[in-house]
Amino acid sequence: MTPQPLDTAATEALLAFWRDAGVDACYLDAPVDRTVFVAPPAPLVMQKAAATVTPLHGGMSGADAVAEARRVAAAATTMDEVGEAIAAFQGCPLRAMGARQAVFARGNPRGSVLLIGESPGETEDLRGEPFVGQPGQLLDRMLAAAGLADQAFMTNTVFWKPPGDRLPTPQEQAACAPFLERAFALMQPRAVLLVGAAAAKSVLNTEEGLMKIRGQWREWRLDDGTAAAPVMTTLHPAFLLRQPQAKRAAWADILSLAARLDTAQVEPKA
Repeated sequence: MTPQPLDTAATEALLAFWRDAGVDACYLDAPVDRTVFVAPPAPLVMQKAAATVTPLHGGMSGADAVAEARRVAAAATTMDEVGEAIAAFQGCPLRAMGARQAVFARGNPRGSVLLIGESPGETEDLRGEPFVGQPGQLLDRMLAAAGLADQAFMTNTVFWKPPGDRLPTPQEQAACAPFLERAFALMQPRAVLLVGAAAAKSVLNTEEGLMKIRGQWREWRLDDGTAAAPVMTTLHPAFLLRQPQAKRAAWADILSLAARLDTAQVEPKA
């Protein structure tokens, strides 16, 4: 029997579907550490050129990058200063992987909802703002329909576009986490909405699947006690564009968020 040739486009679409649904591993004959991203070998000419380039921050280790991020993030007293610190930060490996610029945030930093996605995409990398592509436009419409359009401040777990639009690795998220935590502490939101499996796993420090934790209220509390808020995970809008039937579940999550804010009975921020 002659095997049929692979339909590359169909295969990529299927893999994207399972990724957006929160499936990030499968069973093989031998264990594979999928938390480690191994870049494909560069062409020989690029390898020779790279040999003459000094590594960022002299080859900063993962631990050193996190420590440096915590130091500079702690010095930021406004969201603008957080954005400036991110733009100058050299410790995230994604910065040297082809991203055009740092992508920090957009929206209302004095709003009620901190919305955290996974990573910038192509449109976000081009424009310098998160959630501005087609998935972000869908998310904007959902928030507006729930009366939350002016209450959301949007960012991601990493601030540079991963190559090939892959998911960010835990190491890359760890290097950016101090800036995300500083934004959380400065904003003091009434609720946090995590968008997608990678965001949920990073912020909640969990290995639970997206479909298991979606729609549940949990708590995100910083170790230093400077911020705490109820947090919910929902489906990524990119997944909703591929699977429109899932919009009902995501809409239920958005309505639950709006209801949570309505019943909080907290005076609006000045």
